[in-house]
Amino acid sequence: MKIAVIDGQGGGIGRVIIDKIRQEFGQDAHVIALGTNALATAAMLKAGANEGGTGENAIVVNSGNVDVIMGSIAILVPDSMTGELTDKMASAIAKSKAKKIFVPLNKCDIYIAGAVNEPLPHYIDYCIKILKDIMGGK
Repeated sequence: MKIAVIDGQGGGIGRVIIDKIRQEFGQDAHVIALGTNALATAAMLKAGANEGGTGENAIVVNSGNVDVIMGSIAILVPDSMTGELTDKMASAIAKSKAKKIFVPLNKCDIYIAGAVNEPLPHYIDYCIKILKDIMGGK
C-alpha cells in the first residue's frame, strides 16, 4: 500500500505521522513524503519515508498515484501553510481517488464539528487507527 504524507513549513506533523506509521506497520507500508518545501521533505525522510518529493508538481503527480493521503486538514485549503500550498496542490489532493486521513487541526479558519480540541499526538493516534482499518487491521 502506498501512503503519501503531505506537509509543509518544517514538516513536523508529517514527521510524527511517518514515525507512528513505522512504529505500527514497520516496512509493510510504502511511505512517500511530499513536502511543500525541502525542509518539510527532509524532516519526513529522516522519520523513515521510503522516498520523497518536493513542491507543487511532486504533490500533484503523486496524489493521483497513491492509495492513501495523510496530513493536516489544511492540505485541502489553497494558500494554507503560510501560502505554501497552491490551488493546484489542494485541487489534486481533493480530487484524488485515494482514501484521505486528515489531522483535524483547527487552523486556516476550518473548524470540524464534533472534533474536540486535543493534543496533536492524540489526533495522530486516531489517524493511525483509521489507517490500520484501511489496511485490513494489520
